[in-house]
Amino acid sequence: MVTGKCRIHGSEVLIKIYAENFLSAIGTGTFATDDEEQNQSTKYILNRTVHLFKNTNFAQSNKLYTMSFLNEVINNVADEVLREQLQERVDLILHKIKFMEKVHVICLNSENEINNRLQHLVEAAGGVMQIDPLEAQVLIYEEEGKGMLELMGIVPGLLQTEWPSVTYNRVYLFDDHVVAEGNAEVMVAAMEDLAELLYPGYFVFGNEGRTWTAFGVN
Repeated sequence: MVTGKCRIHGSEVLIKIYAENFLSAIGTGTFATDDEEQNQSTKYILNRTVHLFKNTNFAQSNKLYTMSFLNEVINNVADEVLREQLQERVDLILHKIKFMEKVHVICLNSENEINNRLQHLVEAAGGVMQIDPLEAQVLIYEEEGKGMLELMGIVPGLLQTEWPSVTYNRVYLFDDHVVAEGNAEVMVAAMEDLAELLYPGYFVFGNEGRTWTAFGVN
């Protein structure tokens, strides 16, 4: 059972929701109660609670998992000096993006299929992953075994003019080697590159044209 308190018209109300109903509500985005159990105001609070839980707490939990994953990779670096340097680079990005608006991102492969290889790094760099190009501000093409040059010849035929990322010229190509898992230096460098392309003008790490590039569509 999930228990919580809220204030309705100046009165504190104890809300108890059975876990199975709450999880179902998270999936559907709504929560229904019988009239005799809760009044309309309480129903509204419940629905808003589910909405916030779905859109905030889940995202926060995912972010914590992402950072834990990245920190674990960094902590496995044997060289203490290098380990501290990598952590400082990550902390610099986190400090800068802490109060910045999240960027909605979609990653696709050369078949215009969802590609989750960059997910943890995108989220660590301030992105929110999407599965619909119409909901994404930024589009990143990346695929294992395909470099930027090869993607340059493929991507023009994949783009749709109605996508916001195309409209606002926020399409990027990422070299496949930058997502080698387990290599802390490569992963931190990839996080830096992602932060730079997600927040143009706020970061300059010098890898544009080497490990990633903006794809001009206009």
